[in-house]
Amino acid sequence: MSDVAESSAPTVRLDLWLWAARFFKTRSLAKHAIDTGKIEIGGQRAKPSRAVRVNDALRIVRGEEIFEVEVRGLSDTRGPASVAQGLYQESDASRQAREAARALRAAERTGYRAPETKPDKRARRLIRALGDIDAM
Repeated sequence: MSDVAESSAPTVRLDLWLWAARFFKTRSLAKHAIDTGKIEIGGQRAKPSRAVRVNDALRIVRGEEIFEVEVRGLSDTRGPASVAQGLYQESDASRQAREAARALRAAERTGYRAPETKPDKRARRLIRALGDIDAM
């Protein structure tokens, strides 16, 4: 009897849901992320055609960010961001870890200052000379 309940539950393809929930700009980017193992459902790698159900736990790696979300709604169409955010709920631990990693990356960049102007002729010669160290 539980098999009947499982099969009649509404589902959406994983790549479609990731696109509709605005984790990726295109379905092909979502499919590529799934194929390269950056998306897990319940701790297991998934295929793009895997059915997503409400209450599924997903781990999404996007660039340097890791999202751990629980599916709260299903959609196969991409809508406004406010609607997309209602399709999932991110865990507090995941949100705090992402914010801490973002703050760490920002802190690592604080020592770097981009030059205010283009290098002048003398500076360009020095830069070129640094690049030709092996030639000397």
